Amino acid sequence: MEISLKGRSAIVTGASKGIGFAIASRFAGSGADVAIVARGREALDAAVKEIKTATNSQVVGVQADVGTADGVQRAYDEAMAAFGKLDIAVNNAGTSRAGPFEAMSDALLQEDLELKLFAAVRFCRLVIPQMKERKWGRIINVLNIGAKASAPTSVSRAAGMALTKALASEYAPFNILVNGLLVGLIDADQHVQKAKSRGISLDEYKAPLAKDVPLGRFGRAEEFANMACFLVSDQGSYITGTAINVDGGRSPVV
Repeated sequence: MEISLKGRSAIVTGASKGIGFAIASRFAGSGADVAIVARGREALDAAVKEIKTATNSQVVGVQADVGTADGVQRAYDEAMAAFGKLDIAVNNAGTSRAGPFEAMSDALLQEDLELKLFAAVRFCRLVIPQMKERKWGRIINVLNIGAKASAPTSVSRAAGMALTKALASEYAPFNILVNGLLVGLIDADQHVQKAKSRGISLDEYKAPLAKDVPLGRFGRAEEFANMACFLVSDQGSYITGTAINVDGGRSPVV
């Protein structure tokens, strides 16, 4: 299936590496203009250059911390200044966290909620009004299969799943489709960093985890991006209010 996003403009947070970068690349390769948002300037500039080299789309990089209200506003303002409109928003910022409940401090939980839940709330609050005007919009909240089970991720991601369903219902009359994509074990920078912190190779880190995946392997970021691209396209025009596991069958629930 050939998917065209020509004429569409998108913003993707946490997009200088991993899943966010793959989504931004897929969108740009399908014809969309894309604003990629990240905190680190060096990685952001490298990502913009790589996507521009590979596609004919307009790509801008926005350095912002979307874990703050000011960062979200800056990212939105710069993307709007570049494109004049935003048809697609992908709330992807954040990494998976897990740990015992008794070790979860208020500060840790608040930080997790700011980056994962409130960033999505704030972006949606900004993009939805102009989507309503055109009666066309696509929002994807990148969550984690932990949303359906490991604090603090389960708390913030479950809230994100509830937000997804609520927004999908309220804005369906305006043809604004809102879906969640739940990450399983997907090749991403966070796994590289975890392997380094344990002093082992990436293959050594991944091997025991992959055994828990029915497909027997980690997913590729490009595979995740393919589903995101379908959902924001005209071909996905009757899908809203759902949370899709992209996990090789790993989640015990649908």
